[in-house]
Amino acid sequence: MKLRYKNSILESIVIAVTIAAVLTVGLTFVMLYGFDRPVLSETLLHTIQMGVLFVFLWEKAVRFFNVEDKRQFLRSNWFEAPLLLTLFVVAVGAGRWFAIAHRSEAILVAVSAYLVLQVISKVCLSMVVLAASGLNPTRTLISIFVILILAGAGLLMLPKAQADRAEPLSLTDAVFTATSATCVTGLIVRDTGGDFTRMGQIVILVLIQLGGLGIVIFGGVLALLLGQALSVKEAVAMQDLLSAATLNRIGAMIAFIFGGTLLIEAVGAVLMYPMWSQVPGTVATTDQQWFFSIFHAVSAFCNAGFSLNQRSLMDFHGSWGVYLVFCPLIVIGGLGFGVLYNITSVCVDRIRRLVRRHSCPEEFFQLGISKRLGLQSKIVLTTTAALIIGGTALLMLLEHYSPRPQADGRFLTALFQSITARTAGFNTVPIEHLSEPSKLTLMLLMFIGGSPGSPAGGIKTVTFALIIMAVYATLRKRREVELFKRSVRLVVVGRAIAVAVLFMMMLLTAVLGLCLTERHSDWTLVDLAFEVTSAMGTVGLSTGVTPTLTTAGKWIIIMTMLIGRLGPLTLLAALMFNFKPAGYDYPSEPLMVG
Repeated sequence: MKLRYKNSILESIVIAVTIAAVLTVGLTFVMLYGFDRPVLSETLLHTIQMGVLFVFLWEKAVRFFNVEDKRQFLRSNWFEAPLLLTLFVVAVGAGRWFAIAHRSEAILVAVSAYLVLQVISKVCLSMVVLAASGLNPTRTLISIFVILILAGAGLLMLPKAQADRAEPLSLTDAVFTATSATCVTGLIVRDTGGDFTRMGQIVILVLIQLGGLGIVIFGGVLALLLGQALSVKEAVAMQDLLSAATLNRIGAMIAFIFGGTLLIEAVGAVLMYPMWSQVPGTVATTDQQWFFSIFHAVSAFCNAGFSLNQRSLMDFHGSWGVYLVFCPLIVIGGLGFGVLYNITSVCVDRIRRLVRRHSCPEEFFQLGISKRLGLQSKIVLTTTAALIIGGTALLMLLEHYSPRPQADGRFLTALFQSITARTAGFNTVPIEHLSEPSKLTLMLLMFIGGSPGSPAGGIKTVTFALIIMAVYATLRKRREVELFKRSVRLVVVGRAIAVAVLFMMMLLTAVLGLCLTERHSDWTLVDLAFEVTSAMGTVGLSTGVTPTLTTAGKWIIIMTMLIGRLGPLTLLAALMFNFKPAGYDYPSEPLMVG
């Protein structure tokens, strides 16, 4: 995907002009469709868009003559030909070759579609190049998240994105909503289904999808779809993001993530569709019912916790869809793409061997060694199952002795809250009515969170398992941490402890900050700590504190959600990127511990 150009100065000029063109396209669309009436005349805005169209054509022409390998350039931009051909056919053939009532409108739609596709492709591919630029990777990741949040906040503040014009969205609330969506948290200061129009809800949905999978992943997907091979630097950058073991698996991993996500979300949306009609008044039309299904399927798989219902899923606590659709989506989304890829590979290999054994027995022994679950997958699956079962049993027990039981004897209710507390943030019971011990249990589950490589937050299941096994190894006087008959390197255990300690320090700092900013409110320390843990773990469960927060309190939660999504170790690595390890060790001396 890396192209070399003869004149680097000319290429720099082209890049600057292209960036200006992309920003101009975005600005014109905002002026056209973001307000009740266009800010400028429609004729002028459409004329500007036609001008940008010619700028994009000029960009391609200049780069073609400036590039060293023209064949490689044509291969990398092969998709331009069908786009331009479609645009030409619509512009010339409208009203001549095929009947169209309004020829000018057809041309404008075609031009708009071309510009949108150009902007999407340039932005996504630029994210891949930026990630492989050699700059501090963690700072680059933080910059991408901040840009995405600010862009989303700006779109949410547009008049057409807000349903309640009497109380317009403030900057703080817009940034809070955009951060919560991008960081797939689910904490809200405005009702997603009531205070935002369909346009605003689509913006939130896009932020959830981009934040859950990562815009860099979308760039890699687009590159593969367009037939562009990733350069070595870009492949290494994608390897770091995906935690892939080898470079030759990057393409397969990206294709698996994108295809698997679309398939799982599509199946989830179809299965959710009948559920919304079970509660009268939830949906009014078929179109709204499908949008509800798509929105909640994406929100569940990306572990976002956003709901178009003001009461989340409390009105659907008796519906089978909550337990047979939402729960699997949340669990699968919280396992991590690496684990899902490993599980899928093992299943496909087992099926292939089974088929070969019955169809061609003589070739069965030529298949080689069968694929097995990796250590990461075993730890994630075991820890996830243990946390779900343990959380369910503990919630049922604690609520049984509560003066106002919410999950007393109701296995499915406790099961759902145990699953959603670690990752998603949906709720079928009012969280504020749970007993204090139950809230502490949910806080522990939120603190642990999901698994590495997933959209979920928390210290992660593998970190939790390593710390527990480190304690167990110490008690058993073992020199190494062992899991599933495998030893774990000391540096990995140290990283797990560092993540847990940094997570706890930042969590306590945020709680202290909220205690200061909300000192005039009636909220208890448990409620404030619950809200911070939910934000830090990017969960989204709330006892009702978030909508009542002061402006300063909201900004504390905003920073907490961003830190929770990126991870405290990522932020520390951004600050210590240029630090080089020491080339020496000091003499050791015994210490008393405990």
